[in-house]
Amino acid sequence: MTRKDLIRDKLAAALQPTLVEVEDDSARHAGHMGHPGHGPDGKRGGETHFNVRIVAPAFAGKSRVERQRLVYFILDAELKNSVHALALECKAPGE
Repeated sequence: MTRKDLIRDKLAAALQPTLVEVEDDSARHAGHMGHPGHGPDGKRGGETHFNVRIVAPAFAGKSRVERQRLVYFILDAELKNSVHALALECKAPGE
Protein backbone atom coordinates (compact mmCIF):
# COMPACT_ATOMS: atom_id res chain seq x y z
CA MET A 1 0.00 0.00 0.00
CA THR A 2 1.36 3.42 -0.91
CA ARG A 3 1.54 6.24 1.60
CA LYS A 4 -1.05 8.06 -0.54
CA ASP A 5 -3.46 5.13 -0.11
CA LEU A 6 -2.75 4.95 3.62
CA ILE A 7 -3.52 8.66 4.06
CA ARG A 8 -6.75 8.35 2.08
CA ASP A 9 -7.85 5.24 3.96
CA LYS A 10 -7.11 6.68 7.41
CA LEU A 11 -9.01 9.89 6.67
CA ALA A 12 -11.94 7.96 5.16
CA ALA A 13 -12.18 5.65 8.16
CA ALA A 14 -11.98 8.44 10.73
CA LEU A 15 -14.14 11.11 9.08
CA GLN A 16 -16.52 9.31 6.68
CA PRO A 17 -16.06 12.10 4.13
CA THR A 18 -18.23 12.68 1.10
CA LEU A 19 -15.02 13.42 -0.82
CA VAL A 20 -11.38 12.66 -0.14
CA GLU A 21 -8.64 13.24 -2.71
CA VAL A 22 -4.96 12.72 -2.00
CA GLU A 23 -2.33 13.80 -4.51
CA ASP A 24 1.32 12.84 -4.16
CA ASP A 25 3.09 16.11 -4.93
CA SER A 26 6.58 14.88 -4.04
CA ALA A 27 8.00 15.09 -7.57
CA ARG A 28 7.54 18.88 -7.56
CA HIS A 29 9.75 19.12 -4.49
CA ALA A 30 12.96 17.59 -5.80
CA GLY A 31 15.84 18.80 -3.67
CA HIS A 32 13.68 19.01 -0.56
CA MET A 33 13.41 16.42 2.21
CA GLY A 34 13.16 12.94 0.70
CA HIS A 35 14.88 13.84 -2.58
CA PRO A 36 17.06 12.59 -4.10
CA GLY A 37 18.24 10.44 -1.18
CA HIS A 38 16.40 7.72 0.63
CA GLY A 39 13.25 8.33 2.64
CA PRO A 40 12.86 7.13 6.25
CA ASP A 41 11.25 3.89 5.05
CA GLY A 42 14.20 3.01 2.81
CA LYS A 43 12.45 3.97 -0.43
CA ARG A 44 14.21 6.21 -2.88
CA GLY A 45 12.73 9.69 -2.30
CA GLY A 46 9.09 10.47 -2.98
CA GLU A 47 5.90 10.01 -1.00
CA THR A 48 6.80 12.92 1.27
CA HIS A 49 4.64 15.81 0.03
CA PHE A 50 0.86 15.56 -0.35
CA ASN A 51 -2.13 17.70 -1.23
CA VAL A 52 -5.36 16.63 0.47
CA ARG A 53 -8.84 17.79 -0.41
CA ILE A 54 -11.54 16.51 1.94
CA VAL A 55 -15.22 17.28 2.49
CA ALA A 56 -16.66 15.82 5.68
CA PRO A 57 -19.63 16.46 7.97
CA ALA A 58 -17.18 16.33 10.90
CA PHE A 59 -15.86 19.73 9.81
CA ALA A 60 -19.22 21.51 10.18
CA GLY A 61 -19.02 24.33 12.71
CA LYS A 62 -15.24 24.06 13.03
CA SER A 63 -12.73 26.74 12.12
CA ARG A 64 -10.06 26.17 9.49
CA VAL A 65 -7.48 25.61 12.23
CA GLU A 66 -9.69 23.11 14.09
CA ARG A 67 -10.23 21.17 10.86
CA GLN A 68 -6.52 21.04 10.13
CA ARG A 69 -5.73 19.96 13.70
CA LEU A 70 -8.21 17.11 13.36
CA VAL A 71 -6.50 15.90 10.19
CA TYR A 72 -3.06 16.26 11.81
CA PHE A 73 -4.28 14.18 14.77
CA ILE A 74 -5.53 11.42 12.45
CA LEU A 75 -2.26 11.41 10.48
CA ASP A 76 0.03 11.92 13.48
CA ALA A 77 2.19 8.83 12.85
CA GLU A 78 2.71 9.70 9.18
CA LEU A 79 3.61 13.30 9.96
CA LYS A 80 6.14 12.21 12.59
CA ASN A 81 7.75 9.53 10.46
CA SER A 82 7.39 9.92 6.72
CA VAL A 83 5.34 12.88 5.51
CA HIS A 84 7.29 16.11 5.22
CA ALA A 85 4.53 18.40 3.91
CA LEU A 86 0.75 18.25 3.84
CA ALA A 87 -1.34 20.88 2.06
CA LEU A 88 -4.95 20.72 3.23
CA GLU A 89 -8.30 21.87 1.87
CA CYS A 90 -10.88 20.85 4.49
CA LYS A 91 -14.54 21.71 3.97
CA ALA A 92 -17.91 20.77 5.35
CA PRO A 93 -20.62 19.65 2.90
CA GLY A 94 -22.18 22.61 1.14
CA GLU A 95 -19.14 24.85 1.42
